[in-house]
Amino acid sequence: MKLTSFTDYSLRILMYLAVDAARRVTVADIAAAYGISENHLVKIAHFMGKQGWLETVRGKGGGIRLAMAPAELNIGRVVRATEGVAIAAECFAPDGGHCLIVDCCDLKAVLGEAVSAFYAVLDRHTLADLVRDRRGLADALMRRAA
Repeated sequence: MKLTSFTDYSLRILMYLAVDAARRVTVADIAAAYGISENHLVKIAHFMGKQGWLETVRGKGGGIRLAMAPAELNIGRVVRATEGVAIAAECFAPDGGHCLIVDCCDLKAVLGEAVSAFYAVLDRHTLADLVRDRRGLADALMRRAA
């Protein structure tokens, strides 16, 4: 399963913020650290603020930071919210797609089981699990931003 860039960048933002959860940073800081579009990150940060994962402050001295402790933010929940409904194949589409063999094929059941296993693993982890090496992450991110 390939995650969308929206999900990838959401996780990157969360990891960046979790390195120093008390500090408020700008989206520009995060974009520079990862070398990705600031405009795209603004949209993602807005979405994550609406989800209650980020605290956002506008204006001079503003920025974003985590709205909860990293150990409270479940990765499965983040991926489900950012990916939407998992459509592993055409037969997963709400309208059933246009697959001619859907009534006699077991692919949907097998892929459904795989998607469930994928999310079961993500559900066992929190943001804290992703940033255990905070010093290493901070060093890597600051090197990139410099």
